[in-house]
Amino acid sequence: MARVVSLFRHPLKGFTPQSVDSLTVQPDGRIAGDRVLAFRFADASAPEHRDGLDHWPKAKGLSLQDFPGLAALRTDYDDARQRVRIEHEGAVLVEAGLDDAGRVDLADAVTEFVLASAEGRRARRPGRLPLVLVGDGVTSRFQDRARGYVSVHSRGSVDALSDALGFGIDDRRFRSNVVVDDVAPWSELDWTGGLSIGQVTFRTAGPIVRCLATHANPDTGVRDAKVLKTLTSDLGQDEPTLGRLLLPGETKDGSWSGGVIRIGDEVRVR
Repeated sequence: MARVVSLFRHPLKGFTPQSVDSLTVQPDGRIAGDRVLAFRFADASAPEHRDGLDHWPKAKGLSLQDFPGLAALRTDYDDARQRVRIEHEGAVLVEAGLDDAGRVDLADAVTEFVLASAEGRRARRPGRLPLVLVGDGVTSRFQDRARGYVSVHSRGSVDALSDALGFGIDDRRFRSNVVVDDVAPWSELDWTGGLSIGQVTFRTAGPIVRCLATHANPDTGVRDAKVLKTLTSDLGQDEPTLGRLLLPGETKDGSWSGGVIRIGDEVRVR
């Protein structure tokens, strides 16, 4: 029986995941505290609208796809105090709240770090500075897709990819919310219909086609693994794919209240 072995949320889009023992899945199908803040470029501080939904394309803000050095930062978000702490190499880079002054302090510190990084020239392109910290710290809204999903992958798939690469990589590269074990490598790509994780029901959506964010070492920020090429050339995939997206489960009365996912929960595909 497949079971949950790791859970992650990413309060600040593109920054360090927080490993947790449980995740609350909200009635809208998104994870509480996940992607509730984002650093956006100056000319993209308001959302685009797609299919009636707000959408914040990751290419128009700081993300690991274009700024892999961000992975070297350690971040912590205190929900109750709405306070962000960002560290680099064991030292506090900045700690501030989400009031106007705090947002400026956070943006200034991150800007200084990014400009000094190997990708600093990208931040200097027209329309990108000053960075703007957006989000209320509560509403989950900065997923890569406007609809928002819970993401899941299997430990077996990551291990199989490690074997193909010739060295070990870990789950954090893939920035999923849920990691499961005790299933065959790549089996999550074949899941269809409904599934449950503990007491929370879902329906499967599309597989996750990966981007250059997965090349960044989650400790150093150095691009040290050719994940995309390995998935396609060495493992024979048409597109570089690892993991699957989940949407709220369907019920007879059309309601869905979410719930809590915990380490050790069983995963049942129906």
